[in-house]
Amino acid sequence: MQIGVAYSEHAQQIWLTIEVPDEATVNDAIVRSGILTMFPHIDLASQKVGVFGKIVKPEAALRPGDRVEIYRAITCDPQTVPRRDGVGSEDD
Repeated sequence: MQIGVAYSEHAQQIWLTIEVPDEATVNDAIVRSGILTMFPHIDLASQKVGVFGKIVKPEAALRPGDRVEIYRAITCDPQTVPRRDGVGSEDD
């Protein structure tokens, strides 16, 4: 079956479409995609993974067309980041 594997960093985003066996898991897809070779600092022991924006366990089964995502840790506190002009302002 065909699935996608996505990962994003500050300066680079990657989305790979790969073929996996019907019984593949999220972890199987990540390993098969080669993304761990491209980004050796990815640590699946500490980083969360998901399918279409929903966090799942690495052992989760996949369905055709799923998009596997590897999430990075949040590097700033959204409460302390100033809002951009025009976004959520009272002038809207």
